[in-house]
Amino acid sequence: MKITFYGHACLGIEIDDISIIVDPFIIPNEKASAINIENLKADYILITHGHQDHIADVEAIAKRTDATIVSNYEIAVHYQNKGFEAHPMNHGGKWDFEFGSVKYVNAIHTSSFPDGSYAGQPGGFIIESEHKNIYIAGDTALTYDMKLIPLSTKLDLAILPIGDNFTMGIDDAILASDFVECDKILGYHFDTFGYIEINHEEAKRKFFEKDKDLMLLEIGESIEL
Repeated sequence: MKITFYGHACLGIEIDDISIIVDPFIIPNEKASAINIENLKADYILITHGHQDHIADVEAIAKRTDATIVSNYEIAVHYQNKGFEAHPMNHGGKWDFEFGSVKYVNAIHTSSFPDGSYAGQPGGFIIESEHKNIYIAGDTALTYDMKLIPLSTKLDLAILPIGDNFTMGIDDAILASDFVECDKILGYHFDTFGYIEINHEEAKRKFFEKDKDLMLLEIGESIEL
């Protein structure tokens, strides 16, 4: 499994020959100006919630690639009504796709489309592939629901928001890693704009002091699991 950070909360995930994009927000993100969405492959687009900074490039990518959009029921229907292929899910639900299973899990946040219309309830994703399991938390506060995850899934990586203000910050993300019983963390949802700028060295130090590994990737940088 290869994971690429495209800035903010946008990820590319490659599992064998399947390409997944999570929460595409690239063109409006000045920090991601080196990323050309025309070059991105996508068989699936996973959307955690309906805010602009998570869906801005969904239609452009889906139109070009014919990707299947996977999200909560309301977001999936929203895109189905626009003529896109979509797979609706809801909290606690799990589905087997060709690359592995996806479970839609709770997140504590808000969710609406850019025009203010209802976009269902926010969530995160647990992806279980043949060899690796990852948790993509989405935009969320620290929540005790995270303690349910290790009861059914042993994680190889937890992808957690760390920018604070709109989501949990560093200290709560450390607690979240305890809750999900995963000491390998990929941080995201940070530095995009002033409200969520972080001190990288301090963040890494805090995780290190708790015997945890926090990875902060440069935009366009990848890791292999």
